[in-house]
Amino acid sequence: MKRRVALMIGRAIVNVVNDATRMQGLQVSLLADEVRDNVERFQNYGFTSHPHPGAEAVAACVNGSRDHVLVIAVDDRRYRLQGLVQGEVAIYTDEGDKLVIKRGGTIEVTASTKVRLVTPLVEMTGNATVAGNLTVAGNSATAGNGTVAGTLTATVDVVGGGKSLKTHTHGGVTTGGGATGAPT
Repeated sequence: MKRRVALMIGRAIVNVVNDATRMQGLQVSLLADEVRDNVERFQNYGFTSHPHPGAEAVAACVNGSRDHVLVIAVDDRRYRLQGLVQGEVAIYTDEGDKLVIKRGGTIEVTASTKVRLVTPLVEMTGNATVAGNLTVAGNSATAGNGTVAGTLTATVDVVGGGKSLKTHTHGGVTTGGGATGAPT
């Protein structure tokens, strides 16, 4: 009995991950030369991951039976995000991508390639600042009519249809109340 109690909870090393099953299955190494296959890995609802071989785990043996092993936590010290301030929370990958919920109301997303939002609508209630280029594949509009509600200010130039707002010229200029020709 004492041995079964002593072996109920232990450290394990992840060898193989089977992510194709409804409950993720692992092959883990427990004690020296003790390998268990098809070990169920319990994860928190709404969160999932696919750990690398060599990740460390906490294994629980149901009723002290080494034939009924469950993994209740997996971590990997090789990739763990460090340097968070007390109270901060993060989701991260081994490639350096991360989402950090920081102190003071800031959420910081770091992605080495891109951030992709798959949704029919993105709404923002505050201002937006873009430090790089902005490309719009559809209309820049409110109510879908190709208009901007409010003032549009450009500090360098606005180009539409190949015509510069800053440097274009008009032909057929008549002094007085006449209209100018189309820009050239």
